[in-house]
Amino acid sequence: MTIAELQLALPEIFVLSMACVVLIADLFISDERRGLTHLLALLTLVFAAILTLRVMLPAGEVAYAFSDTFIRDRFGDVLKVFSYVILAGVFVYAKHSLRQADLFKGEFYTLSLFALLGVMVLISASNMITVYLGLELLALSTYALVALDRDSKFGSEAAMKYFVLGSLASGMLLYGMSLIYGATGSLELAAISQSVAGGLGDSMILTFGLVFIVIGIAFKIGAVPFHMWVPDVYHGAPVAITTLISSLPKLAYLALAIRLLDNGLIGLHEDWKNMLAILVALSLVIGNVIAIAQTNIKRMLAYSTISHMGFMLMGVIAGTAAGYSAAMFYTISYAIMSAGAFAVVILVSTAEREADQLEDYKGLAKRNPWHALLMLMIMFSLAGVPVFLGFFAKWQVIAAALSAGFVWLAILGVITSVIGAFYYLRIVKLMYFDEPDEAKAIEAPVDFRAMLAVNGVAVLGLGLFSGGLISLCVSAFV
Repeated sequence: MTIAELQLALPEIFVLSMACVVLIADLFISDERRGLTHLLALLTLVFAAILTLRVMLPAGEVAYAFSDTFIRDRFGDVLKVFSYVILAGVFVYAKHSLRQADLFKGEFYTLSLFALLGVMVLISASNMITVYLGLELLALSTYALVALDRDSKFGSEAAMKYFVLGSLASGMLLYGMSLIYGATGSLELAAISQSVAGGLGDSMILTFGLVFIVIGIAFKIGAVPFHMWVPDVYHGAPVAITTLISSLPKLAYLALAIRLLDNGLIGLHEDWKNMLAILVALSLVIGNVIAIAQTNIKRMLAYSTISHMGFMLMGVIAGTAAGYSAAMFYTISYAIMSAGAFAVVILVSTAEREADQLEDYKGLAKRNPWHALLMLMIMFSLAGVPVFLGFFAKWQVIAAALSAGFVWLAILGVITSVIGAFYYLRIVKLMYFDEPDEAKAIEAPVDFRAMLAVNGVAVLGLGLFSGGLISLCVSAFV
């Protein structure tokens, strides 16, 4: 271990150190001054971003550390920076929600920072052991976050389902990794890629290992038919936790797919692209169709997530730099949109109850015209309406599918996008054309309203000027 290697992992070391500092400092902070914990967590993200940007490698350059178990490249750096940005937004949104639910505790920030550390380790993994360590650190933190409200039966049930099915997914992924290790004799992704490309190793064992790895990835991202945990966890968890789960881990799961399938198993592309195509098709159809029948907005957005993860995998299928950059652009875009959508759920909720029913959004335009407009822009973006961010994200992944020869999948993506537009526009209809049950204006802290305004305007601004973000994603795979 050298100083140069430690410098490459400086953002991870800093986040780990600050997570421990937040954990200890919170013991001495009273409930009345819990905002100090919130501020300390936000400062952690700011300085982590500065450390990442200071040593960001130029496009095309790669550096390894710790016996080639840790990789630093443009792809990882860009994802990490957006992880900080998204988690900062989640912290601002969550503070208001947790205070309403009497859950404003230091455990939320400590577990969130450890989840972020898991995301960062997973993003920079170049060895199967590092992949698994990052994945489990993220998973264990989110299991505990879902169960944060110990008095909620729905939350406890959701946490148990999440834990059991998440552990099953981790076991399958680990078994697949062990098979790949048995076939190639290495845990390093670069060495595995060379072995597979050179025709070394038993092809039958490699294929079996690939199947388990794809199943593990599908479980983690919630792709059909391994999606059964998503709606229950989204529904049962406190809305502040749902906001986090629906956004931050998606960046890690994109890295999980690209690191394993591209960096390690690109030689089996012909095999895994067909497996992913089936997952994509099922996720697009089932996710969008079942979302139509939901009356609970958290479950509706959960099935929406399933369909969006199908779009993300559509970009990965191509197995090319263009496809990966499209998938990266889509994942970042979706994380921004999803955080904004759940922020509006937090906004409409009260201390007495969560606004998780569609009827709760009736007449929102009359109660809060500005926030209704922000929700409209977010819903339009999720639906893929032109000029908004979501439209260009879908355009990119559909173009990647066409370039890979999956014309039928691209057509299916267009059709299911039209189907999905129905349940997004239903929210808009309720906000603008139905009468509210109460006329009282909705109150929220200044920082919450400012962050929501930035989030809502971003889905329009990043859509109108999407070239910069697309170029940034493309530069990650030069």
